[in-house]
Amino acid sequence: MSMESIELEKKWTGHHEHRENRMRDIFEMMDQYGHEQIVFCRHPESGLKSIIAIHDTTLGPAIGGCRMIPYATTDEALEDVLRLSKGMTYKCGLADVDFGGGKMVIIGDPEQEKSPIMFRALGRFLSGLNGRFYTGTDMGTNPDDFVQAARETESVVGLPTTHGGSGDTSIPTAFGILQGIRATAKHLWGSTNLKDRRIAVQGVGKVGQKLVELLLNEGAYCVIADLNMEKCNQLKEEFSPYVETADVNTIHRVECDIFSPCARGGIVNDHTWSELQCRAIVGSANNQLVADQHGDRLHERGILYAPDYLVNAGGLIQVADELIGYQQERVLAKTENIYHTLLEIYERSRNDDIPTYRAADQIVLERLEQVVDLRRILLGSPDGSRRG
Repeated sequence: MSMESIELEKKWTGHHEHRENRMRDIFEMMDQYGHEQIVFCRHPESGLKSIIAIHDTTLGPAIGGCRMIPYATTDEALEDVLRLSKGMTYKCGLADVDFGGGKMVIIGDPEQEKSPIMFRALGRFLSGLNGRFYTGTDMGTNPDDFVQAARETESVVGLPTTHGGSGDTSIPTAFGILQGIRATAKHLWGSTNLKDRRIAVQGVGKVGQKLVELLLNEGAYCVIADLNMEKCNQLKEEFSPYVETADVNTIHRVECDIFSPCARGGIVNDHTWSELQCRAIVGSANNQLVADQHGDRLHERGILYAPDYLVNAGGLIQVADELIGYQQERVLAKTENIYHTLLEIYERSRNDDIPTYRAADQIVLERLEQVVDLRRILLGSPDGSRRG
């Protein structure tokens, strides 16, 4: 064998080993989080680079939003989609909808790199999954993006009402957070009355602003913070003296009854858990705990944590309802039930002396086991063939 052939073989072998190691890393991550499937999607003409993660389909087809972020690396995007999709399994389990957990991310700047053809390409990839995964808006995407995707697939939810969808999901999401806050007040103080309670809301976007308005109607005082200080000042002026402002990076230190994170996740971390001056945390942000240990620390400090994947499930409940024939009354009734489910979690946490996130996880796993057992019953079909 010539020296040139030996060098080529070394390069190929090294590349092959690197690829095999990378594949093992991905499968190890899937084992860690418990995933069924990961799909990488690439469309060079539109610049689409996307990852779909399907976590668990025990309850039904996977469902979860699609977010677009300029991730620094593919690894960062992969880690995010794995965490978020697992959270969707637990959200679906607690919300009692017949869907499993999934999520989709697009690597790119939503302000600079979006195009109609990108979302049509995304729609084609979704169609290729044959109904295993449904998606809609999330951070960095909007309903109009999925109007384009819907030209290529039926696997999108949360479209505008003008295109047959159910409309603004921030309305039931904010309503669900309010139910979580009412349940928390009942558990802590024996009453759902929020009059004169001081609630700190981090993030006054679509959900956060609606939540503030709902809280003010309940007689609460709100401390608000957002990257958009102009918006905060407008709300303060409009609702003075019942609204005051704080810095978005330090609002978690504000002394209050309830802290409500409604922006990005990871707010309870190594630096912040010991700085909190609240009795409870109830908000819409996803993945508020950076790691389980931070939930343990909150439990040790006696701070109630309302699992975010329960209390922010109102939007999920709405889009899931689209797939069976949207009815607003049914959506609001199911969202209102967040109140009772959270009280059940708090009761289990207190009785078993375990953190609330562990109590919530136990309930989800019990429901998954019940469905697995239920599906042991064989379904027949009109033609006499067997089907599962």
